Amino acid sequence: MDGQAFIKMHGLGNDFVVLDHRSSAVRVGAAAARAIADRRTGVGCDQVISIEPAGNPAADAFMRIHNPDGGEVGACGNGTRCVAALLFAETGGTEAVIETLGGLLHARAAANGRVSVDMGAPKLGWDEIPVAHEMDTLRLELTLGPASAPVLSDPVGVNMGNPHAVFFVEDAKAIDLATVGPMLERHPLFPERANISVAEVLSPDAIRLRVWERGAGITQACGSGACATAVAAARRGLTERRVRIRLDGGELAIDWRADGHVDMTGPVATSYTGVLDPSLLPADEGRAA
Repeated sequence: MDGQAFIKMHGLGNDFVVLDHRSSAVRVGAAAARAIADRRTGVGCDQVISIEPAGNPAADAFMRIHNPDGGEVGACGNGTRCVAALLFAETGGTEAVIETLGGLLHARAAANGRVSVDMGAPKLGWDEIPVAHEMDTLRLELTLGPASAPVLSDPVGVNMGNPHAVFFVEDAKAIDLATVGPMLERHPLFPERANISVAEVLSPDAIRLRVWERGAGITQACGSGACATAVAAARRGLTERRVRIRLDGGELAIDWRADGHVDMTGPVATSYTGVLDPSLLPADEGRAA
């Protein structure tokens, strides 16, 4: 893996190191992902993304996603938009199908250089999110703090390729997400851990959102979190099905369509390109079978 080229990209500040392994037998694993994602000794990013050959003939490429802790995840909305933009530039096309562990995602070019991704239909069953035992996912049985004055309580559970718990609050900025995020991510209610969102409804078509991402921490933007929050707000009757989600890094447009699928639209950007130093590629990384 000497001389491995990479592209540093981001969607609203949610940043990625993107590696193209479509013509290589090498695959990034947990150790390399941790080294690359480290913001002090590596390149630094919220996720490491590897573009690999598609296994599904309907797809243009497979996208593998590692969090900074080395764990693999099934979906990343902003990362999908970044990979789609690379495929558009490569082919000159305006549509792409990207295979992920969470399924096939259809992307298309939108106005003003933005990219739209059909993130699929949300999973809403207690065993699909999943949570530890059967309950109503519209109001999960979870409270942080004393019952008389809870800090956070009764989130909505949504799976958008990964598990999300969305808490509706009066002031998203006032929540100490750096403290409560890791506590809730690993709560026993979530056997696969969860992404934790605090959402403030601004109007029937606008939400202020902050997200603690599973395995990554607080990020400037979370695409799957924005989709999950739009679904959660509409299920609660707090907003319309088409909303603007305002994150720390900017705004995403989310549309929970009549057919049940969720469209996410927003900008992408390339920060720089480079070549990884071999020290960032631990020897325990292997080759694809």
